[in-house]
Amino acid sequence: MTEAYPLTFYTADTPNGQKISIFLKEAQIDYEQVKFDLSKGRQHSPEYLLINPNGKIPAIVDHQAGISVFESAAILSYLSRKFEYLQPRSTDEQWAVQQWLFFQVGAIGPMLGQLWWFVHGSATHNEEAIARYRKESLRIYGVVDQRLAKSSYLASDVYSIADIAAFPWLRTHEELDLDITPFAHVKRWLQLIESRPAVQAGLLESRKASTD
Repeated sequence: MTEAYPLTFYTADTPNGQKISIFLKEAQIDYEQVKFDLSKGRQHSPEYLLINPNGKIPAIVDHQAGISVFESAAILSYLSRKFEYLQPRSTDEQWAVQQWLFFQVGAIGPMLGQLWWFVHGSATHNEEAIARYRKESLRIYGVVDQRLAKSSYLASDVYSIADIAAFPWLRTHEELDLDITPFAHVKRWLQLIESRPAVQAGLLESRKASTD
């Protein structure tokens, strides 16, 4: 790690890591990327636990401010505020962004993450768990679809960190064997976000080989 960069970004190729990669590309922030192979366990090393005591990715170190930030939603909020990028224009928009950001953290990520585990990660095939998390995941897509029927983006008609947070998770529907045919507004939104050059660059950067 070197402090020649204003930021060091610790990540892996997961939806939560992809969020930060996308924002950094959108805001054109210079940074050093340290990518972990999570199977090797470096995220649990004493050195990294000083940065993120929960031993997970992502995390950043802001060398200019001399602080570290962990949890993807907190990182997005921190970077958006620090670099004054994708900052909502009004108080109403600010709270709308926070609401949908928390919805991603509290609902989208946990439910789709559990579904991924029982479909791809578990050594046993638990049909009851898969059915439960698939049903709840589809319900969540319905909530997002209803919202996107009323606005171009999640929080408002303006692209925000709420969209960046939700996109890497909601784009995994094929991997999770979720039929999102009924959710036309979600499909439109996914295509809209994925067409952004910075989003494509962020996803590509996230796929690069690990450095540990």
